[in-house]
Amino acid sequence: MNGFADFLTRVLRGVLKLALVLAAGVFVLSFLLAAIVVVLGVSLWSLLTGRKPAPVVMFSRMRQNSQRYAQGVWPGRGERATGDDVVDVQATEVPDAPLAPPGAGDARKGPDTMSRVPL
Repeated sequence: MNGFADFLTRVLRGVLKLALVLAAGVFVLSFLLAAIVVVLGVSLWSLLTGRKPAPVVMFSRMRQNSQRYAQGVWPGRGERATGDDVVDVQATEVPDAPLAPPGAGDARKGPDTMSRVPL
């Protein structure tokens, strides 16, 4: 009886795996069909109205902006950036501000309201 139970268990597992694979296939195919219907609907709508679909407009604007702002950034694309706008300056050291003694003006002065909070 043990051999028959093992055989029955293997058959049931195989049927369950087959059912799950078929269900996944139906899901993928229905998702693909829905995507095709949406693409065809948007294409038909854009042909009727004479306007480009919104995703096409968005990606074309992104491409134009990236070309405008990234000119000369990547090697081999567009003109190379020149170093004419680089200015050398003399570096100066900024000393640390002296710490105020405790009790001497706990509230700081200035336009920033958060800087007036007592420490």
